[in-house]
Amino acid sequence: MSNTNSRLRIGVAGLGRAFTLMLPTFIGDSRVSLVGATDPISAARTQFEQDFGAPTFDSIEALCASPGVDVVYIASPHQFHADHACMAAAHGKHILVEKPMALSVDECTRMVDAARQAGVHLIVGHSHSFNTPILRTRALIDSGAYGRVRMITALNFTDFLFRPRRPEELDTRAGGGVIHSQATHQIDIVRLLAGGLTTTVQAHTGAWDAQRPTEGAYSALLGFESGAFATATYSGYAHFDSDEWMDNIGEMGQPKSAQDYGAARKRLLAAQGVSEEARLKAARNYGGSLYTPQPAVTSARPAHQHFGQVIVSCDHADLRPTPEGIEIFADDRRSFDALPPPAVPRSEVIDELYGAVVDGRAPLHSGRWARATTEVCLAILESARNHSSPALRHQVALPGHENRNP
Repeated sequence: MSNTNSRLRIGVAGLGRAFTLMLPTFIGDSRVSLVGATDPISAARTQFEQDFGAPTFDSIEALCASPGVDVVYIASPHQFHADHACMAAAHGKHILVEKPMALSVDECTRMVDAARQAGVHLIVGHSHSFNTPILRTRALIDSGAYGRVRMITALNFTDFLFRPRRPEELDTRAGGGVIHSQATHQIDIVRLLAGGLTTTVQAHTGAWDAQRPTEGAYSALLGFESGAFATATYSGYAHFDSDEWMDNIGEMGQPKSAQDYGAARKRLLAAQGVSEEARLKAARNYGGSLYTPQPAVTSARPAHQHFGQVIVSCDHADLRPTPEGIEIFADDRRSFDALPPPAVPRSEVIDELYGAVVDGRAPLHSGRWARATTEVCLAILESARNHSSPALRHQVALPGHENRNP
């Protein structure tokens, strides 16, 4: 790495919603600094220059070519991830790419190959499998104290589909809908907890609103090489909110009020037509007129981020990660493994990025790992369409678990 002080210099490709969610991490973690960005929206570029005193570029290629950039954070729309990752690799830059990794397994393979050939690291995230409560649950499994994983139950109900969207975000072929954007989180979590090697996928999906013609819900049954199985269910139709099961702590670790119910649908009522909805989304993004920064940690009740209800059923206990720790329902007693609140949200992402680039540690959320998650997500779509269990060819074990069952 050319940066002698070992502080990773990050260039941002895309200043949209994903960037705003990672921004508190980039600001709060002293191991990284933001040194450049590119985005097609001029207001976002201007905001970045004002906030960070750093240059913006007129193209992704110019950003990748900058000698002052060590890592390119790719937060562009889903359909551009593969091309942008390969461009960063071609310029010798390490890559942190947002989920979903790409829209096809072939694109994922192209990204993996480009990074390998260039000798750079490729890390995919943030997904909620980075969250400390999930990693701690995995550590409890690895301790052996509760026996083998037998079953995993994952449930999440949100307002995802009724947040302001660009037209392509409501088109499955362009990467829209809950499979590409939300199943990536849930499947990544389930695979990590089950050991990684998915063998079978059977699923149903739901697309129930003609005005938003993409998948808004799914339910999948996954089998694993270890013999464990998992059910993963998600709805983004803005009715029940499963944050109620998480003590009214929201996905970003923030406290939620019952008065917020229905807010997403109400906002959409004010947006007349597709163009107005896209403008509303832009206004709420970085640099927009309605943009409000995400706090680094909610002072009222600091908590870890989450992705709904997850219960891991082992031989001798059910383990339930929560935003504040792990509930353990063992054979003979119930206990709580409390976690300290996060000093910086999503610092686990920087742990992997810094560990790989500076310390030479193999990342968990590598390109090969993320390709396997993408394969399962695409299998959910295929299974629902064809009433089949698609063949899986790119599954990988959780690092360190290649030769043993979880």
